[in-house]
Amino acid sequence: MKLFKASLTVIALLLGSIGSAAMADDKKVVQIFYDLLSNPASEQHATAFKGIAAENWESLGDYSGANKTIDKFLGQVGGFGKLIPDLNWKVEQMIQEGNQVVVKSRATGIPVGPLFGVDGKGKGFDILTIDIHTVEDGKIVRSYHVEDWRVHCVS
Repeated sequence: MKLFKASLTVIALLLGSIGSAAMADDKKVVQIFYDLLSNPASEQHATAFKGIAAENWESLGDYSGANKTIDKFLGQVGGFGKLIPDLNWKVEQMIQEGNQVVVKSRATGIPVGPLFGVDGKGKGFDILTIDIHTVEDGKIVRSYHVEDWRVHCVS
């Protein structure tokens, strides 16, 4: 009986550590997404993102149905690299529940041209973003995101 209880304890510990390792791996996968956002002109980071995004990955930012594919997203991010050369997208918190990773982050930068109606002549932005990423088999399959661009201008 003692051997049986000891065996169950070992199995429970092993399963718990496997679950914890999988969660840590999911968070590492999601971090690659933010590494790209902070290095939007980097081909290396774009390639790393393609490696962790499922083929059918989509980005959803509203209810319009105009979801972004990998190629559309990388095109937008590449444009940000030219428009906002100092873009920094800092992860402040990651919370995981099952296969979903919720990220609170802060994006800052100074555009060198017009951005959302602002002239781009020295004004920067400092915004809060919230994202929910679904990770399956080590790949992000879907990313919901909300950014507060309405109040992005700072002196």
